Amino acid sequence: MFYDPDFEPLHITATHEDMCGNDGRGRYIFVPGSDGRAKKISEYFDQVTAVRKSSRGHNLYIGTITRDGTTIDIGVISTGMGAPSVDIILNELLKLGGKKFLRLGTCGLLQPAFMKGGDHAIATAAIRDDHATRCYVPAEYPASASMEMVQAAVTASEKAKHSGNIHVGIFHSKDSLYAREFKQGAMAEQNSEYMAILKRAGAVASEMEASMIFTLCNMADAHRQDRSLMSKDRVLCGTICGVLGEEDDFGHPDMVKIMTDEMVEIGIQTFVELNRAGL
Repeated sequence: MFYDPDFEPLHITATHEDMCGNDGRGRYIFVPGSDGRAKKISEYFDQVTAVRKSSRGHNLYIGTITRDGTTIDIGVISTGMGAPSVDIILNELLKLGGKKFLRLGTCGLLQPAFMKGGDHAIATAAIRDDHATRCYVPAEYPASASMEMVQAAVTASEKAKHSGNIHVGIFHSKDSLYAREFKQGAMAEQNSEYMAILKRAGAVASEMEASMIFTLCNMADAHRQDRSLMSKDRVLCGTICGVLGEEDDFGHPDMVKIMTDEMVEIGIQTFVELNRAGL
C-alpha cells in the first residue's frame, strides 16, 4: 500500500537509499513543520553526510549521531504546515521505505491550570480535527502515536536536560489556526465552544500535523509483511512539541530558543532509546 521499490518522488529529492540504515530498521527521520527548524535540528547531528535540496523547501538533511559507541543513522525533513502538506511529504517518504518518524514542533497549551509556556508535551494520540485524514479512514478511526515511540520519548525526557515540565496526553490537530484557535471568522462562537469542549475532555495541546502523521503511519504499519512486534519493518511514529502560551501567545524569543534546544535534545535521545530497544 505504501512502500514502492519503483517509486520516484514528485515533491522531494530523497531516494530509497536515503531511508536505509540502522541495521535494516530504517533511518530515523525527524519531521518538523519548517525547513528552518529542520536545518536547526541537523546542526545537532554529529555528522551531516548529505543535503537533498528541494525547490519547495522540503530539504532532506542526512547524517549520523554517535551515542555510547553506537552510530545511529538519522535525518530530518520539513513536512510543511497542516495535514494536506504532511499527507504529500509523508506518503513519499513511506513509499521510499521510511519507517520511523518523530515530529518536533510547537503547540498551544490547552490546560493552563498545570501547563505553561516552555514546557514540553508528548502526544499519545491526536483528535482528528482535519479533513485530509478523512479521505483515508472514517472519523471513528483513532490517530494514535506508536506506544514504542511514546515510551522512548518519556524515557528520553527523563534523561535529557529541560527547564520546563513534561506532559503526556492527547493532542488536538486542526486545519485552521486562525479560525479554531484564534476565533476569527463567522464561526467564532462555535469554534470557541469546540475548543472549550476539548479542554474539558482533557486534551493537552493543539497543533496541526500529528493526526496526519499518526494515521498514515498506523496504516503503513498494519500492512507490513512481518507481523512480529520486534520486526525491523515496524513503522513507528510520535510527536514531541514545545509548549507555547494560550491562543496567540507565542512566547518570548529567549524562552522559545531554550525550549527548542531542549526539544531537539529530547528528540535525539528518543531515537537513541528506540535504537537501544532494537526498533
